[in-house]
Amino acid sequence: MELRLDEIVARLGGELVGAGDTVISRIAPLAAAGVGDLAFLANPKYRHQLVETRASAVIMSAPAAPELKAVILTPQPYLYYARVAQWLDPEPTPAPGVHPSAVVEGRVAASACIGPNVWIASGAVVGDGVVIGANCSVGEAAILGEGSRLAANVSIYARCQIGGRCLIHSGAVIGSDGFGFARDADGSWIKIPQVGRVVIGNDVEIGAGTTIDRGALGDTVIGDGVKLDNQIQVGHNVHIGAHSALAGCVGIAGSAAIGARCTVGGGAIILGHLTIADDVSISAGTLVGKSIPKSGNYSGAVPFLEHGDWLRNFARLRHLDAMADKIRALEQRLAALEKTS
Repeated sequence: MELRLDEIVARLGGELVGAGDTVISRIAPLAAAGVGDLAFLANPKYRHQLVETRASAVIMSAPAAPELKAVILTPQPYLYYARVAQWLDPEPTPAPGVHPSAVVEGRVAASACIGPNVWIASGAVVGDGVVIGANCSVGEAAILGEGSRLAANVSIYARCQIGGRCLIHSGAVIGSDGFGFARDADGSWIKIPQVGRVVIGNDVEIGAGTTIDRGALGDTVIGDGVKLDNQIQVGHNVHIGAHSALAGCVGIAGSAAIGARCTVGGGAIILGHLTIADDVSISAGTLVGKSIPKSGNYSGAVPFLEHGDWLRNFARLRHLDAMADKIRALEQRLAALEKTS
């Protein structure tokens, strides 16, 4: 696809500086861009690359660099880049139909595309424009909303509900049993039936190898617009609020509730039965051991210790600021005494 800069600005906004008839055909990084490429500058530390870039145009925030041929000015260059990239590289729409090797026992819309070796169980409903890749399974009475896509080898368990325009990558498992067991007197474990569902909203993306457990009694709920990276574990009865984004290898224990518009860095752990407020940002590798009642940025990692020692050290850690204030006050008093002696 080829686009003119004035076409892009007419559709997406921004301020065009330079020739509007400049034609671009792809997005490229500043350092590697050539003629016909549209580059972007979102991080100021790469600004030095503007001097040598061969890009036909650059998306950036003000001020424009005088050496550039053409510029689209916008307050959010990275967001603008994402929208142009979607326009230039749209998701291909496969032809509707059901592959001969698929086993379809449920109801499938005529506009859906069902790939090889797919199984759709009795009572399942597959909506308009849904694309299901090879070797997927859709359990009994599960629902896939309009325009959603499953890559190859995705498993949707019984009665789970997927909203519209969702994207679920290979190897994801939606609705497997939560980790629920009661311990008997002899030390053995008695399984607790997991009778809830997973309910996923609209415009959700779920990464490869991610697992979302069904609720024990109620439902595990993923809100609209949530983005989950690869290899994330979401325990039973977890609720994740709308438009939150979680990076790879995050682990969320059962019955935790994460608010809307939160971000969680890779490898972070959120313990069970905690509540995270809206608009919270949790850094990579952080262990969240207590509820977070207000928005903000949270970080922390504690060395591995025997549990009793860890509790004592962590209790002292929480008072470090107060201890530092006392030490400064003592230093000031000591300095004053030394002056008078």
